[in-house]
Amino acid sequence: MHIHIRQLVRACLCGSVFMVVLAVPASAQGSTNDNPSRNQIVLSGQLIVPQGDTVDTALIFHGPATIAGTVTGSVVVFDGRTDVSGHVAGDVVVFNGAVTVRSGAQIGGDLVTTDTPTVEQGATITGQQQRVATRFNTGDVGFASRIAWWIGYSVSTLVLGLFLLLVAPALDGAIVRAFRQRTGASIGLGVAAFFLLPLVAILFLVVVIAIPLGLFLLLALAFLYTIGYVAGAHAIGRMVVKQPTSRFLAFLVGWLIVRVLGLVPVLGGIAWTLVSIFGLGLLWVASRRSGIEDAIPPTPPAPVGAGT
Repeated sequence: MHIHIRQLVRACLCGSVFMVVLAVPASAQGSTNDNPSRNQIVLSGQLIVPQGDTVDTALIFHGPATIAGTVTGSVVVFDGRTDVSGHVAGDVVVFNGAVTVRSGAQIGGDLVTTDTPTVEQGATITGQQQRVATRFNTGDVGFASRIAWWIGYSVSTLVLGLFLLLVAPALDGAIVRAFRQRTGASIGLGVAAFFLLPLVAILFLVVVIAIPLGLFLLLALAFLYTIGYVAGAHAIGRMVVKQPTSRFLAFLVGWLIVRVLGLVPVLGGIAWTLVSIFGLGLLWVASRRSGIEDAIPPTPPAPVGAGT
């Protein structure tokens, strides 16, 4: 059964957003302030652990956090003022916002902040006071972790690429036509999609009522970029393996090339970005051309003997 490229792209977009929409609210549904015996997860608003209450973990994306009770796990604040006067058994991690640790407060783990925190006399911090940049330094990630990620991402892109070519055989021809006929447009549209989508997500985060939509879009970007990466790898494979050779063989050749480049620390990151940009642009052009071609009826054959 023929599946149009435009329908495939729309299905991927809707599917990624749908999965994120289901996942995020599900994790936050049972994590409100009405049930202090469980985790507290707040997208936007206030996170309050009153004195005498106990929660497992406290997490807020945007808004102030007040910890006067007990947190048996850790406290994580992405953007907002944080006030700790109770007991936190784990770490307190604040990515953006002022932090005040009151006299009598107890933090069993580390205090990790971006700005210099205010720690009143009489507060107890068992762990270390660290900066976010130091705590989450990517240079601390070992070689084994990088190899494990490379293997996992390689398998994921391989499965995704083969699946797309299986359910949408027309994708092969559409990518080849977009690459041959509109290479410049594909690159330009890919750059626009790659860099504008995160900006749109950030704009949604700035608008308080649209913060959930911004979070959903940010989480969906990884899936969208991976689809672009797979499409770009297929286009590279088609440069080596020409039609009508198997589309699966062409993808495997392109996938192998880009994954070998991914082993090189700096070059791998540059290659991933360029391939993802190129693939996103190809899919964009392919979906638009597919819609245009579907809308134009085929030219009827000229009657026999016409013009003679």
